[in-house]
Amino acid sequence: MNAFASTALSAAEREQHSVQADLVAVLVAVTGGQPRILTTQGGDALPAGPFTANHRSLQASLRAWVETQTHHPLGFVEQLYTFADRDRSQEVGMRAISISYLALTRELDNAGDAQPGWQDWYRYFPWEDWRNGAPALLSQCIAPALRAWSDGAPEKVAASARWERVSVTFGLEGCDWNEELVLQRYELLFEAGLVAEARRDGVAASADRPLLGLAMRNDHRRILATGMARLRAKIKYRPVVYELMADSFSLLQLQQTVEALAGRSLHKQNFRRLIEQQALVEDTGHMSTAGAGRPAKLFRFRRNVLMERAIAGNKLPLARS
Repeated sequence: MNAFASTALSAAEREQHSVQADLVAVLVAVTGGQPRILTTQGGDALPAGPFTANHRSLQASLRAWVETQTHHPLGFVEQLYTFADRDRSQEVGMRAISISYLALTRELDNAGDAQPGWQDWYRYFPWEDWRNGAPALLSQCIAPALRAWSDGAPEKVAASARWERVSVTFGLEGCDWNEELVLQRYELLFEAGLVAEARRDGVAASADRPLLGLAMRNDHRRILATGMARLRAKIKYRPVVYELMADSFSLLQLQQTVEALAGRSLHKQNFRRLIEQQALVEDTGHMSTAGAGRPAKLFRFRRNVLMERAIAGNKLPLARS
């Protein structure tokens, strides 16, 4: 092999092993009792940007461009997972990875105006909203489609195993609904060819089966599912929900925020008793004048208590009705 060929091979090898790293953010807010995520490209994608070398860390880079985009400082930030999507790699012509983060912020600016790009996260996962009980979509569409997929397994044992997995994941056949299994439910629907991303990825599925939820580009809906699951688990043992609240709030607003994230309705008295036991909030001495209903006491969270709770690891469990 001559020197030119050796040099060319070396360049090809370098290109083969080059990696493009992007940061993808699951930015969550709760506005008017609804869980919201910041999106781009008309709701098709999550905010994403390159890791820039002028920042000391990945998280510092993420904070910089997210805060520039949202005009809000980020509160809680946590790394989720590193994803390597084949479609994205094909688009950029090299190995591409996404380092994803979960972050909490506010949707409204200082003037109280909504910023563009925010979407209700249940548009992408309509089967995850159980605040008014099991969604009709589950019994009318998802369960029959997954039953057909299970029955279509090549062997009887495999069909039985598929349906057992469906029942546990989606709370069927007497199994309890577990709000934290967001990613597992999406992955199962993907495997069954019931989401558009699966069809795009070449997963074989019957053409008459429905496509569920609003699709996102690349693997962004999978990343969103990961963020939802992480936050639903997190609110049970850390008081991160307070990052989403205004400086003062009513207990009803606090309960509605937790319900929005968990996708479950909570028992009012039990929830308030739980908040009192944890001693995380204090009365501001003011009343809310918003709305036509009866004025409500306004509270604020006690920052010193929150610091102690975070260090001690005391739980803020999700109450159930």
